[in-house]
Amino acid sequence: MAAARGGLRGNGGRAGGSRGGSRGKPRGGGTGTVPPPPSRHGPAAFGTRAPRASPAPPRRGESVEPRPRRARPSPRLRAPPGGRAGAMAGDGDGDGDRDGSCHRPAGQRASQEPGSGGLPEGVEYIPTRKKGKNPMKPVGVAWYSLYSRTRLGYLFYQRQVKKARERYPHGHSVPQPYCFPGVKILPIPVLSNNYSYLVIDTGSGQAAVIDPSDPLAVQAAIAEEGVMLEAIFCTHKHWDHSGGNEALCQKHNSCRVYGSALDAIPQLTNPLSDREKVSVGCLTFEALATPGHTVGHMVYVLDGAPFGSPPCLFSGDLLFLAGCGEPFEGSPETMLASLDVAMGLGEDTLLWPGHEYALECLTFASLLEVDNSALEQKLQWAVQQRQEKRSTCPSTLGEEQTYNPFLRTHRPELQEALGLWQGAGEDPDAFRARVLKEVRRRKDLYQAT
Repeated sequence: MAAARGGLRGNGGRAGGSRGGSRGKPRGGGTGTVPPPPSRHGPAAFGTRAPRASPAPPRRGESVEPRPRRARPSPRLRAPPGGRAGAMAGDGDGDGDRDGSCHRPAGQRASQEPGSGGLPEGVEYIPTRKKGKNPMKPVGVAWYSLYSRTRLGYLFYQRQVKKARERYPHGHSVPQPYCFPGVKILPIPVLSNNYSYLVIDTGSGQAAVIDPSDPLAVQAAIAEEGVMLEAIFCTHKHWDHSGGNEALCQKHNSCRVYGSALDAIPQLTNPLSDREKVSVGCLTFEALATPGHTVGHMVYVLDGAPFGSPPCLFSGDLLFLAGCGEPFEGSPETMLASLDVAMGLGEDTLLWPGHEYALECLTFASLLEVDNSALEQKLQWAVQQRQEKRSTCPSTLGEEQTYNPFLRTHRPELQEALGLWQGAGEDPDAFRARVLKEVRRRKDLYQAT
């Protein structure tokens, strides 16, 4: 559900508690109140506003000049003078023109303005504009619950599908099929940035689909390839990955739906356990439990050995090119353990992610590790690919370890860039989870600007 990050928005409700408490006495009594600016630490953060005395009235005959309005500073996350381009600054226009710094000059203290939420050292928070919604804040959590557990989420998904079909009648990217002797992998671009995957046993004509979001797009690919759909593998319950299950099952009576019993996956017929294997024709898929994004998130690994190809990891919202999914239903420790499961597959494993997020994720990563040459080369390549609307997948897990910050929590260069050091006696995995949490926090701020 990476849609949860880019598309799940509330209905305009205000986050936090409702306004309450006294609004002050009526004017004329000389004791009216003026509400102060909201603070995360003051009474307003809990639904009340602390009173503030109004200025004394002017004496008779005394001229009163209007109070000059204080200029509002530019609404952005601003780096200190002399800072080089960094991860946390931006003008909010979505153009990627971000000019802040994650590094703090020696001796300079980070801004501690109310509401800054503990920004990275050297980054000043200027509280003049409401940041983009963070799904993990109270109103976002409520909306996420509605999206993932109620009919309202399905209606929202249908609206997403309708808009995407109108905006991208031929898909958001140009698909590039991958063929090995006996197997064909066809990425299907759906919604605004999702990928479904049709995996075909070319010998028998049997096929499986991973995360069928838009059933019309998937069915069109099935018809064009002339194959029989035997299985649907769902990585998790979010509608942008499972919304097409019902329609495809109605079209293909023998089709089975596989996924975790811990997620409420639509039309689930065959619940899977960790490390369980499923065969479709000559294709063999292994399910790996990778909780964090959702409690029942699973990834699927296609065994490439019978075809003389590397393994193929269909990662859903666990892992993207240079990024990873939001841990909506798990802790940093849980997400780290799931990422480690994926990284145990071998460096030659092909990565097929659930979303086309490469350009955004690579840009963010390049602002963290400014001297990473592998990252710079991959970013330049991704820019060229996306200018031509070409897909950026697959990657390999070996590549990802050179530039994906969510997979580099053990690297001293990333730890130093974040200003984090392992404490005396601190467990190495606990420290890595702390690094992962900080990378995630900065990525959320980057998306919000």
